[in-house]
Amino acid sequence: MNSPYFFLLVSDTVARRSATFRLCPDDHVISTGRLLEKYLLGLDQLALLEGGAISPEGLLSLQAIRDLVYACDDQGTHTSIYSGTIFRQEGVALDLDAVPRASEATGGEVGAFIIEIEVDRMNVGYDRNWTGFHRRRWANDPAFFEAFVTTALEGKLGGAGAAETMKLGTHDRRLEFLNVLGRTIWESQFENYSRFTWQKLMFKTGDETVRNIAAGAGGICTEKVQALKFLTDHYGFESEYLIGGDGAREKVPVSKLREMLRTFDFRFARRFMRYWQHAALLYNVDGVPVLVDATNGNIPYLFLKGEAAEHLLGYTDKPSIPVKMVEAEENYYYHLVPQDIPLDLFFAMEGWLEDTDMVQVFENELGLFLSRDYYVTPIPYRSDQEFARLVSEYHEIARRAGFRCQARERWALEGELGQEFSKAHPTAAAGILDSRYHLLLRYNGWDITGHEAGLVIMGMT
Repeated sequence: MNSPYFFLLVSDTVARRSATFRLCPDDHVISTGRLLEKYLLGLDQLALLEGGAISPEGLLSLQAIRDLVYACDDQGTHTSIYSGTIFRQEGVALDLDAVPRASEATGGEVGAFIIEIEVDRMNVGYDRNWTGFHRRRWANDPAFFEAFVTTALEGKLGGAGAAETMKLGTHDRRLEFLNVLGRTIWESQFENYSRFTWQKLMFKTGDETVRNIAAGAGGICTEKVQALKFLTDHYGFESEYLIGGDGAREKVPVSKLREMLRTFDFRFARRFMRYWQHAALLYNVDGVPVLVDATNGNIPYLFLKGEAAEHLLGYTDKPSIPVKMVEAEENYYYHLVPQDIPLDLFFAMEGWLEDTDMVQVFENELGLFLSRDYYVTPIPYRSDQEFARLVSEYHEIARRAGFRCQARERWALEGELGQEFSKAHPTAAAGILDSRYHLLLRYNGWDITGHEAGLVIMGMT
């Protein structure tokens, strides 16, 4: 009789990532600590892929989990497990010296057993070394990220121009390099549907957003700015995150935002939330400030240099950028703040701020897809009456704004407007249709069970 196979399933309960792979013979009897050291740190993880022990998607998840469990130094070298991390099995804390239990996964002639280990990071603090984290993520797959940058440059500048710009030899070439990457990120989709497809990540890190863009999708502002910074950090560009939002003209109440990130108490924080509705980047290129907003959706591409960048960040007669929302135009103001504010916010959005995916789609009203031309959003309902009421509200919004509007009970891009959108954005259309099952599963858990969902499409031109 053949020997049984043993698999390890590692799940990160905060960011909701998981990876399953086959163990080497006899490794099912080693301790939890040794399992983690061997498979998260010591073993060549590509060897797992080449040996058929893990899928390509599983390998990405395993690398992501490793980088969330183990801290990095400035060079991206893993050091120790983050303080506050707890490993559990069936909800019970595991001693790293203990051998975890295996349970039978399938029957048959050849048995299969699985060891499940949950990574609980809820008590991990804001102590990520972002410099090392970005270097580690780049080192996970340098050929992929280098190809992304090269393709972006060649697409805009041609082969010879790209090769010259890649040298970063002059101030103008460095600006050109930054501008091309910024516009490439901006041209990708402003979308939420990918939260419910492929890896189903509630909130993507910079490297994960780059992968999503390369696959033809995109992200929201807080994901896209991380993607751009991830890329430009590797090439030595100095940058800081900006935050911003509608109507927030005065100086940022830094202490209040820090308190909210410490307590996660947002009950009476509506007037403060407007300061970090949005994100962008401020670069220092040879002493010249360069403001880059690569969001897209309903925000124009910004690449402002020198006085133009400084003027937008000033507090005397502070100007704003007009942003056309679905129904009305708003004024967005940009702020340079201590970097712990945006960095801790991004960290918290990975899972500590619960239901980030639902909040972006529904509470922030970003829907599944937003561009200058189209807005596509789910319409969850539990009865015909509720559906009719919601449809009436969307039609009224469209009427006031002068938009075309189509709502369907079925999750389908049908009718004239649906077909028009599908033709204009085929990748987004396919992703939206594929997102239904997981989105509805998440919504029923976030709200109450029993919802069905249709789609609303608005044509805004």
